[in-house]
Amino acid sequence: MTTATTTHTVFRAEGFSCPSCVAKIEKQVGRLQGVSTVKVHFATARIEVDHDESKTSVDEIVAAIAKAGYKATPSAF
Repeated sequence: MTTATTTHTVFRAEGFSCPSCVAKIEKQVGRLQGVSTVKVHFATARIEVDHDESKTSVDEIVAAIAKAGYKATPSAF
């Protein structure tokens, strides 16, 4: 049995204009295989994602956020 290793990645996003943006991003990123949780912080424009890196890379998450219409970059904090 292999145990999945969950990685916690924080992204900084640009282009948030309304709270409905949050749901759009959470839905898009949540569809990715290996993503267990997505938390979008509207006030600080931060997106926190818990994911299995062997199934979903940081680049794939950035691409999913872009697909929702927002620019995001991995952040150190």
